[in-house]
Amino acid sequence: MRRAICGRSEISPAPTVRCTVLAPSRNPVEDGGVKKYRSILFAAAGCVFLSAPFARAENGWLNDYKKAQQEATATNKFLLLDFTGSDWCGWCRKFNQEILSQPQFKDYARANLVLVEVDFPRAKPQSVELRKQNQELAQQYEVQGFPTIVVLNGNGQKIWQYDGYFPDGPDAFIAQLEKLRKG
Repeated sequence: MRRAICGRSEISPAPTVRCTVLAPSRNPVEDGGVKKYRSILFAAAGCVFLSAPFARAENGWLNDYKKAQQEATATNKFLLLDFTGSDWCGWCRKFNQEILSQPQFKDYARANLVLVEVDFPRAKPQSVELRKQNQELAQQYEVQGFPTIVVLNGNGQKIWQYDGYFPDGPDAFIAQLEKLRKG
């Protein structure tokens, strides 16, 4: 797993996540409460796990690279890969808030891009297949830190890569993408 430190990354093992559930005032072991709480916890985790792949897809973002590449080819659009640590990377959150979530970018993207989130979360659940796909993409495009934006043409060839936070706002980011479109 990659971990960004001041815009740079280093290889590190996956962080461990510990959850603490506060027990009620009664003794849950005596009345079977542990099983009940464990079941509720697993059910809640299952709901989050099953809905996680679709959470950003509603906003036009995909996480299946192959599907996204097929869509980009079929619609003659660029493929924009957003390499992010969505639940821990401050610069990624800032980039998302100040550029990717802005109405002018969303409008531009709807007409010209197929968007793929390549996420490296620390706390959000992720399937083994998705984690493997994201690791392979990060290696393929030599991603060294987050956020990193990679733009591919319909044939899957890299035409632009930007490492780090883009400070000039959504209009400048769109202008850069337009330069790529025009050749």
